[in-house]
Amino acid sequence: MKQTKKWYDYLWIFSLTYLILGFFNILFAWLGLLCFFIPLIISVVKGNKAYCNKYCGRGQLFSLIGGKFGLSRKKDIPKWMRSKYFRYGFLIFFFAMFFLMLWNTYLVFAGTSDLKMAVTLLWTFKVPWHQAYHGTLFSYGVAQFAFGFYSVMLTSTILGLLTMLLFKPRSWCVYCPMGTMTQLICKAKNGAAARKTEK
Repeated sequence: MKQTKKWYDYLWIFSLTYLILGFFNILFAWLGLLCFFIPLIISVVKGNKAYCNKYCGRGQLFSLIGGKFGLSRKKDIPKWMRSKYFRYGFLIFFFAMFFLMLWNTYLVFAGTSDLKMAVTLLWTFKVPWHQAYHGTLFSYGVAQFAFGFYSVMLTSTILGLLTMLLFKPRSWCVYCPMGTMTQLICKAKNGAAARKTEK
């Protein structure tokens, strides 16, 4: 029996639209904060990974491209990529790069650094992104954050596409930093609830 599609089954459109909008106007990159805060809020309030399982548009996009369109080899992801050492290590590295991005944004806000109109892919390759900046009524720091955050989102999408091509469609979900962080929150919350019940 064919299952009826829910509204959240189409959130992949949001992820795709986000990437497209960021190409034309970098300030749309701020919308990506929703993908950071909503998973954290759900895991803190509900104590589960409903965002990862239901609402992650990026995961849906990988499923669509890799599954329905058949662009995935559908191989199991290697054990070392599933290990907690790799997942926690990647989480630490990812947030180190994220905080470096915030530091660069602060320098622009403070006026000690110029606005860099480039997107950094895979934390290494700087790609000119001048076509996406049309000025802002706010500080240049607002635009610098947008360039940095879009770099993070585009880099993680590229990594997800690479692992989708090599392995199963949603292999990115195995080591996604947000997924790892929400899992830690859920464990802490549910563990605290269990201890409270025992008392």
